[in-house]
Amino acid sequence: MRQKVGPPATAGLERSCGPQPIVVRPGTGAPGVERVEVRLSGWGYQPHQHDTYGIGITLAGVQVFGYRGQRHLCLPGQLHILHPGETHDGAAAGGHDLLYRIVYLAPELVSGAMTDRSLPFVAAPVQALSRATRSIAGFLADLDEPVSDLRRTDIAVAAADVLSMLAAQHAPDRGGIDMTAVGLAREYLAAHANEQTSAAALEKLTGMDRFMLTRQFRRAFGVSPDRYRTSRRLDLARVAIELGVPLAQAAFQAGFADQSHMTRQFKRAYGLTPGRYATAITLGLGSRAVGPPPSK
Repeated sequence: MRQKVGPPATAGLERSCGPQPIVVRPGTGAPGVERVEVRLSGWGYQPHQHDTYGIGITLAGVQVFGYRGQRHLCLPGQLHILHPGETHDGAAAGGHDLLYRIVYLAPELVSGAMTDRSLPFVAAPVQALSRATRSIAGFLADLDEPVSDLRRTDIAVAAADVLSMLAAQHAPDRGGIDMTAVGLAREYLAAHANEQTSAAALEKLTGMDRFMLTRQFRRAFGVSPDRYRTSRRLDLARVAIELGVPLAQAAFQAGFADQSHMTRQFKRAYGLTPGRYATAITLGLGSRAVGPPPSK
């Protein structure tokens, strides 16, 4: 999906005692979605192009890059947004190490989620982290989080809406909510939380385009279909843990990819690991010791 750039890797790089010039940690992805974490130390990219959108967040250091005839700085906590086909370079500023994460999105994935199918162009490549852009940054918070079909649709919708807004185009058409359709989707996801329900299955069930369904579902219930399903999986996992089911088995029964996947989601939702929760249950603290009661 991305064009390989920069000088070829040095054969003895792994044996070097000093800092590595570039370290890349790939994350999980899906068709049209690629996520990586990059650390640069005294090395920079040569001018190059991607055939995708690149949306990244600087975690440490300062990123300096040339884009559309100007030099830009991206500070920690800021996003940088690169349009497909635009030449740019990139390096750490001030001689300090740079750490950033970036998601590469296929243009057809973004255009598919646009109401008018036209690709948005964001003129200012550096954007402050705001309420609007946090949804994009959230997809980079955990690179190991599996990208299911529903998650992929959620990413596309969030990216399309944020890029459209930053491009000063029309706001997404909110319109009405088809409560019958979103209600059907919600009931199905609750009843089949441990299954790998696809966006296509929900389209068939509701008769609604997957992108429109994701938007309306979020407006109706405050979360995306993917996040709603994760919450129901956590409900299943909690019940299993309370019954003394081993953690790996609880993760499998609830529909998580593996125990580590369940652990990350559990800690994010309740503030402690499943293992600590199981210990609390054993000690008689009860399920009311943490978090809200399972949602219906």
